[in-house]
Amino acid sequence: MIVVSGCLLGHDCKYNGGNNLNKDVVEFVEGRSYVAVCPESAGGLKSPRPPAEQIVMDGGIKVMDKEGKDLTFEFDAGASRCLVDALEYAFRHGEVIDAAILKANSPSCGVGAVYDGTFSGTLTEGDGVFARKLMDMGIGVYTENNFKENIK
Repeated sequence: MIVVSGCLLGHDCKYNGGNNLNKDVVEFVEGRSYVAVCPESAGGLKSPRPPAEQIVMDGGIKVMDKEGKDLTFEFDAGASRCLVDALEYAFRHGEVIDAAILKANSPSCGVGAVYDGTFSGTLTEGDGVFARKLMDMGIGVYTENNFKENIK
């Protein structure tokens, strides 16, 4: 089973009220077992909302929106909820989570690079909150930019 960022499948859960529909991802999951998730929505964040980015502060990582509101709790809660929901879905269907295709650069789903907290479009090395939880479980996590080379 594959976990997929809902925005890549056309779900309107992006911070600005839209989505990140990716036809390659949609075609790839057709006929496969997958579960769509949005950690930000699962954390109680509405859409549209101000954009949020990860910031390294006080020796840790926080997620702050452009207006200065700390959303770390909501991002962590949503990531945890999505992880539990995906694991339960897999269990109910007698499957395991083989991999995830997540939205690149997102504070929830980014893999290898996320926006740096300056809201200037600058990327920095790092992983999103949800991506880290999946990685900690040993699940292969990829983005819409590199999943084809990594998931068969």
